[in-house]
Amino acid sequence: MAVTRSRALRVVVLLVLGAYFALPLVAMAEFSTRGANGERGLTSWTGIVDDPQLLDAMLASVELAVLSSVLVLVLLVPTMTWIRLRLPALRRLVEFLCLLPIAIPAIVLVVGMAPLYAWVNYFLGDSPLTLAFAYAVLVLPFAYRAIDAGLAAIDLKTLAEAARGLGASWGVVLLRIVVPNIRTALLGASLLSVALVLGEFTIASLLNFDTLQVRVNLLGKRDAGVSIAVSLLCLLFAFALLFLLSHVGGRRRGSVVEEG
Repeated sequence: MAVTRSRALRVVVLLVLGAYFALPLVAMAEFSTRGANGERGLTSWTGIVDDPQLLDAMLASVELAVLSSVLVLVLLVPTMTWIRLRLPALRRLVEFLCLLPIAIPAIVLVVGMAPLYAWVNYFLGDSPLTLAFAYAVLVLPFAYRAIDAGLAAIDLKTLAEAARGLGASWGVVLLRIVVPNIRTALLGASLLSVALVLGEFTIASLLNFDTLQVRVNLLGKRDAGVSIAVSLLCLLFAFALLFLLSHVGGRRRGSVVEEG
């Protein structure tokens, strides 16, 4: 009886949560397919393809998401691994520095970054891709937590000492020992980075870069249907990444259990 009640409770909770997340998406889909005269159509969705500026902004945001994710992973994984192995006394300091951006409002970050971006634009040009430096700071706290959890779940010191004892260099230890064992954590950090970059508006707007959310905001003043269609497309893309992460992570855990 207790098991039946527990299952029923889980089903009810899942249905409530599913409705909570699904209803806004259904409403967005309904609005984006509603015509001016009340008829249904895909005019708003075809408007995405017909707007070259919107396509350029979407491409820039996707490139920014990839660059920001790679930049954060390249920065954090070697640093956190080295600190856990050689400099554990600095762990709290690095954690504080990495988590600090989450306590600072985006508008304050922009005020501090604006003078720096004057020099960035001077040396690297005014491409929206230069926002990867700002977004790397923005996603640092979320990526740090995900990678830290992955490193805490493995016996890093034993694995590293064993590999070093067999003659592996530190680069080999990092690429062939550490990275495969925290693959799920890296995917989680990447997903968080992509989701945050695709939804970021404040920094890009105040620094005068044309990214996806800036373009969606402008579209909302001119064509709300296209704006909602693009927003729904971004949400579906984020959900697809989440399911991909769950699938890869579950398959990884299953292979580890079979090998054990």
